[in-house]
Amino acid sequence: MRRLALTLVAVLVIVAALLSPSAVAVPPQVDSAYGPLPVFELHSGFWLNMHHRLYDEARQQRNSAPAANAKPGKSARPTLQIAPGARIVLNNTEQRAWDEAVAYYAANYADKDLLFSTELVLLKNQLGDFETCEELSGAKKKSCDAGLPAKLTQILDSAAPVYRAHRWAMDDRANRAWIKQAAPLVREQGVGLSHRLADIYQTRWPEERIRVDVTAVANYAGAYTTLDPLRVTIASTDARNQGAAALEVLFHEASHGIATPVELAIVRECRQRDKPIPRDLWHALIFYTTGEVIKPVMDAQSEAPATGAMPGGSSNKSTQDAGSTNSQVSEYTPYAKREGLYQRGWENYLALLTRYWQPYLEGRTTFDDAIAHMVSAM
Repeated sequence: MRRLALTLVAVLVIVAALLSPSAVAVPPQVDSAYGPLPVFELHSGFWLNMHHRLYDEARQQRNSAPAANAKPGKSARPTLQIAPGARIVLNNTEQRAWDEAVAYYAANYADKDLLFSTELVLLKNQLGDFETCEELSGAKKKSCDAGLPAKLTQILDSAAPVYRAHRWAMDDRANRAWIKQAAPLVREQGVGLSHRLADIYQTRWPEERIRVDVTAVANYAGAYTTLDPLRVTIASTDARNQGAAALEVLFHEASHGIATPVELAIVRECRQRDKPIPRDLWHALIFYTTGEVIKPVMDAQSEAPATGAMPGGSSNKSTQDAGSTNSQVSEYTPYAKREGLYQRGWENYLALLTRYWQPYLEGRTTFDDAIAHMVSAM
């Protein structure tokens, strides 16, 4: 595991963007409104945003049959969407380039999972590393040769002007708005939360800052994490990732990189008792833990007098007024409970976590005893 630095180095919020069709490769831009930040570095990169847009449209194409009554001369393939339910007008050249890119993704990637496909994980990381490049072939700048297969390079370089002209500015704006919302929470709570979670999982927080790629769309879950290197992808437009929930999503995803001791302990206890290894117990435990750690922090922030917007998105005055009549209004609801995850096959896990893991979080039992009791009770 990565070692925790003796002194956490402050990190700037990095938002790399190509701002116009004629823009040349630019260095990462610094959004210093809330920086410097601990723990994470937050990116809004052109290539990763386009990559996820193409993947999302390819999945939609795969899941929906072509229109049977499509008019002659009209493409039945998806066009680049400017907003839900709305379509923009592309000229013939743009339409061909975008359709070809979507078709390539549909043929090569739509049946693969962004999280579990090694090919897609490597591609995601590569595109992130070249986020400041205008093109990926190295034709304009040798250092921008991403080393991707020739056909994929051609597909991405051809689709890039279309995305840059018609959608990138809006996606980047959404990403920046999400970063602006999350940054104060990370700055104020990041160090304490990282120490707390690392202590719980009997490990150390990564020494290197965790890269978070903020994209307009991500996978079906709205966020996912890949390892070696540890990188998080979060959808800025997903309703589940907004307000105070942004902080929980960030630390839940980051916990995937430090929760290995939990997985190993569960496996060890199951083997010692000759029991089947429970599917997703470790994941339910991460959801539960992050929620329990985040909740008192967010509840305290909601109760504290302040000016401006509160983490949940409501004004300070309205939150205080509501809290004066009903204290429940200001309480933070953890992600798993809010999204009903425990009602989707995790009911038994919730009972185990509440009975045996919660005492460990409260310091009333040990890590090993908590894991042993959970496995024994299954």
